[in-house]
Amino acid sequence: MPNELTLEQAQQKVDEWIKTIGVRYFSELTNMAMLSEEVGEVARIIAREYGEQSKKKSDSNKNLADELADVLFVVICLANQTGVDLTKAFQKNLEKKTKRDAKRHKENKKLKK
Repeated sequence: MPNELTLEQAQQKVDEWIKTIGVRYFSELTNMAMLSEEVGEVARIIAREYGEQSKKKSDSNKNLADELADVLFVVICLANQTGVDLTKAFQKNLEKKTKRDAKRHKENKKLKK
């Protein structure tokens, strides 16, 4: 697909956006607070769409994909400003999970149908 982005490209695009449109990165603490806020917005949508909470009028214009993208944007900001290469970090994380959970989920009786 022509619109696909690697994590490296996403990090570069966010950095370019911050430097040209956003002026500068917010502090890490501000971005952490913003990440919490964005995750809360995702939780609100999930609770109303897939959980038992009823929707309010103010929820009508909320979009899960957009809110997840907001979470990703702030995560990328935090990675950029703290020097984390998300491609390497994600690969290493998958390796860790694969090694740690090689049998764990398959043997979990709670996950059996």
